Amino acid sequence: DVFEQPQHVGHKKIEFHITTDIPAVLQINLEKEKKNGKTSYFRYLYASTEEINNTGFGRIFPAPSSNNKMETEEEEDEIPSEFISRRDLEKNRLSREEMEKFSVFKNYEPGDPNCRIYVKNLAKQVQEKDLKFIFGRYIDFQSEVERNMFDIRLMKEGRMKGQAFIGLPNEKAAAKALKEVNGYVLFEKPMVVQFARSARPKQDANEGKRKK
Repeated sequence: DVFEQPQHVGHKKIEFHITTDIPAVLQINLEKEKKNGKTSYFRYLYASTEEINNTGFGRIFPAPSSNNKMETEEEEDEIPSEFISRRDLEKNRLSREEMEKFSVFKNYEPGDPNCRIYVKNLAKQVQEKDLKFIFGRYIDFQSEVERNMFDIRLMKEGRMKGQAFIGLPNEKAAAKALKEVNGYVLFEKPMVVQFARSARPKQDANEGKRKK
């Protein structure tokens, strides 16, 4: 009787600690380990299991989601959502083989690089907001200089109808826009994108006339 009473009290203490710190499923194992004098080993085992659970061992969802997020950011090139994405540009752009089937791309030449883009073969329903949605991705709107240099002139009347001139901050942005947008199908019509011609030759011609 003397020896049974301490054991009974001991079980109560064990049960109290188990319900607060250790899951009920492990209660039986804890009691067995206590009796066998292997408490230290059991605590080590439980601590290891708890550490593994805390670190998320076996959970496969967090890592892929972060990777997908990084891939998305790379694909989007960190372009604001109010402008077209690079993925959509590539998806709706004609390949070189497909361009050869259209007469508008016959004898196509990009022209001499400069900061102005010339666009033709635009559909009737194209508006300035459509061109801003496409070419706005090449502008840093946090820069006041680039915002002021960004200019869209859409011709809606006369012989120039269906054509537009886009002013971009520099030749690098214009070259990138030409490469990525040329052949993009907007309202079922492929856009023909070139560097705008400079007006200098006309000035030279006028000067030549004056000399004569």
